[in-house]
Amino acid sequence: MNSNSADKQIYLTEVGPRDGLQNEKETILTEIKVAFVNALSRTGICEIEVSSFVSPQKIPQLADSSEVFRKIERVPGVIYSALVPNEHGLERALEAKVNKIAVFTAASETFNQENINATIAESIERFRPVVARAKQEKLPVRGYISTCFHCPYVGKIAPNAVVPVVQQLLALGVDEIALSDTIGKAVPMEVRALLDAVLKQLSRERVALHFHDTYGMGVANVLAGWEYGISRFDASAGGLGGCPYAPGASGNVATEDVVYALRNSGAKLSVDLNQVIAASQFLAAHLQKPLLSRVYGARSSMNLSPGPSPSRRGAPKAG
Repeated sequence: MNSNSADKQIYLTEVGPRDGLQNEKETILTEIKVAFVNALSRTGICEIEVSSFVSPQKIPQLADSSEVFRKIERVPGVIYSALVPNEHGLERALEAKVNKIAVFTAASETFNQENINATIAESIERFRPVVARAKQEKLPVRGYISTCFHCPYVGKIAPNAVVPVVQQLLALGVDEIALSDTIGKAVPMEVRALLDAVLKQLSRERVALHFHDTYGMGVANVLAGWEYGISRFDASAGGLGGCPYAPGASGNVATEDVVYALRNSGAKLSVDLNQVIAASQFLAAHLQKPLLSRVYGARSSMNLSPGPSPSRRGAPKAG
């Protein structure tokens, strides 16, 4: 374990409202999304990725991003961020008063073409004015790199394919890099190998890890990153998620599972696990499907109450 791992406060970004919900086929009411974000705001999570300002035709589920941002109850100290694909999306994000933006590319050329119809180089150029304008507005910027370990189209991705993308994003001026296991096939050995390569380019404090749990390795990969001194992780309440352009990918690693694993391994977290479970319970009632989180499932099977649910705190209910 890195000697500083246990001393660092964990910074969790809750991606359920964006990455978690974007793959749901049934339309989710705006009021439900707002209530979900409000519930997550009470958990002690550092950052909530609320939505995405992509074209409504591309991801209809997130077409109400501006309305969601307008209606949420913002808790002081919580960062409310959004995915932004281009200058038009940035304008919408600025109007919605987001606190932070994220741009996104990939380590796989094929995946990038399928996802955003651009080469990696073209996507970087597309982000150049977006990042510059965000900096003018004093907004922090995250750079997502998808398929850092495996690609659904071309297979395994070597660390030396990821490093040039990291370098290009850093040259643009992004503040942090999110290394993403988009289809959830990575194992801890691969996480360590990638970090060995990437940490030669930037400090640990500027790296975030974003894991999916398709093969059940999400929590193990989080712990591997934490042991390397990484303190920024993405997770999704209940294990919601997937990717419209990653065939076979299941949900993100569950927030409940990450909190439980890190806390019981000695990490410092400010997150209230019971409130995360309550937020997941609220959304599960509207999705009408089981959630993938192991901790959520264990609590449910033992019939343990996690505490007050969002609906008892005035959250709107669907008819």
